[in-house]
Amino acid sequence: METTSNNRKSIVLLTILIVILAAALGILYMQYNKMKADNEIVQEALEEQKNQLTNELKDMMSEYEGLKSENDSLNQQIEKQQDRIKNLLAINANNLEKIKLYKKELATLREIMRSYIVQIDSLNTRNQKLVAENAEVTKALEDARKNNEELSKEKEHMSSKLETASTLSAKNISVSLLNRRGKETEKASRVVKIKTCFTVRENPIVQAGEKTIYLRITRPDNLLLANSEEDVFNYNGKTLVYSAKRAITYENKDIDVCIYWDNAGELITGKYTIDLFCEGKLIGSTDFTIK
Repeated sequence: METTSNNRKSIVLLTILIVILAAALGILYMQYNKMKADNEIVQEALEEQKNQLTNELKDMMSEYEGLKSENDSLNQQIEKQQDRIKNLLAINANNLEKIKLYKKELATLREIMRSYIVQIDSLNTRNQKLVAENAEVTKALEDARKNNEELSKEKEHMSSKLETASTLSAKNISVSLLNRRGKETEKASRVVKIKTCFTVRENPIVQAGEKTIYLRITRPDNLLLANSEEDVFNYNGKTLVYSAKRAITYENKDIDVCIYWDNAGELITGKYTIDLFCEGKLIGSTDFTIK
């Protein structure tokens, strides 16, 4: 009987041990599953933070690129920070420590970017000021050039007027065709002299003294009537042959002058031109017709 009782006690104890062990295993299993689930949640959270930080770094890379300008020194600094971002993106942030590094570096990069923006704003402000100042200087230079051009034109105009005012001029120019008796005729075959008379105008600006007036007579066929090719004078830097000349004494008053040209059988019918010159200037012109 005692043996049977002991056996029963052993069975009861064994059963209790089995139950306790099963319960412990159940608890351990439940804790394992809970830990596994918690770890998955942590990993998901870490992955989400990693993706978010990665996107922020990529956005920051583009923002840094947008800060580049014509300032080479600043561009070099920006590229240095972009290399820093590339190195961060190359890190596999799969744990909390690396995520913390990401966040710290991201904050530093944002601060650096703000300082670059301040520099760029300052440079832009200075450049705008320089552009405005340069525009003012350019306008001032253009105004000065225009003023100089106007003054130069005015000076040239005044010089031209002065030169014109200081030149002799002829008025009342008349041409007479004379025959052998000194009478006027209109027939080419009877003309022995061509008489050109005119008045040299009064001009107080012109220097008084001896003057030589040159006469040029041009036929209808543009042939110049001249006695010799060596009879020349200067006009506008050129040497011209004259038909006849007359020396006068000019006293700044009107003076009547006549110049004669002797015909040697060179006349033809048609319209002739008379030009008068003095001191290298054309002082008068007219025309006449021989029938």
